[in-house]
Order: sequence, then C-alpha cells, then structure tokens
Amino acid sequence: MKIRPFDIEKDFDAIKNWISDERTHVLWNANHLYFPLQKDDFKTLMREIDEKFHDAPYAAVSDEGEIVGFFCYSFNKETKEGMLKFVVVDGSKRGMGIGREMIRSAVDMAFENKEAEAVQLNVFSVNEHAKRCYESAGFVERGTTPDAFKYRDESWGRCNMAVKRENWVKA
Repeated sequence: MKIRPFDIEKDFDAIKNWISDERTHVLWNANHLYFPLQKDDFKTLMREIDEKFHDAPYAAVSDEGEIVGFFCYSFNKETKEGMLKFVVVDGSKRGMGIGREMIRSAVDMAFENKEAEAVQLNVFSVNEHAKRCYESAGFVERGTTPDAFKYRDESWGRCNMAVKRENWVKA
C-alpha cells in the first residue's frame, strides 16, 4: 500500500460512493458534509480544514493502483501530536485488513516528523468496527466523552484514541 496526497479532481469519483447510507455517512464525518457526498461540498470542507487546522487529505492506494482509503492528517506543534480525521476505507474492501494497514502507514508517515510524540483520532463509541480497527493498528483509548453527538434519536459518545511514538513499532 502507498499513501499519497489526495487529488480531488482525479480521486473524488473513486470515494464518493463508498458510504451508501446516511447513518454510516454521519459516523464518518459527524455532519460536516451532507449525504450523499457531493464534490463541491467536499472541496469546501477540505479547504476549510486546511485553513483552520492545516489538515491535508491523503489517499491510500493498493499495489495495483486502486484507491482503497482516505484520511486527513494535521500536526499540532503545541501539543506535538498528529491528528487523523475523516478516515474511510472502500466499503467493498472492509474486513480485509486494509483499514489497519492504511492507519499503520499513516502513523509511520506522521512519525517521520521527529517532533511528533503521538498521533490521535476520535471515533464515535458506537462505531465498534472502526474502534477495533484502530486498536488493532496500535491505538489505545485515552477517554470517552459520553453523549457528545446526537444523530436522530441516538446519542453517541466520542472516544479519543492515541498511539505514542515510544510504543510504536513501524509497519
């Protein structure tokens, strides 16, 4: 697997249909985007999070050249922590270890920055599949904020997970 910068003009069509239902869509982006995913909305969000947090979008590409995953990454110089956001894997490829491999590659990339002491992410506690994926990649839970997000008649906790450089074994 290779991690490369995401090119919205070239790559958007590959990811736009990975999430086919509204609940999963909201689990992925916490209502930052409307369902179904639209290119103009996605471009706007990518620009906004770049301006605000210096997030950069990345694509995970298989050895055959197929886009199989997407995530955004930023580094906070004050906390010395990287942050993964908007992590998603092609729905037809879930359960094959691709998410774990992509996350491990993303953390390897993050730790190329010698200042980075940890990499963190947030996941809704009801998203058990994603949480297990992050745990299998080496992340540990640091804390959960109960009832952090409302979706229809559901209330979801937000779980913060991290991996520290000192505990990391390169992929």
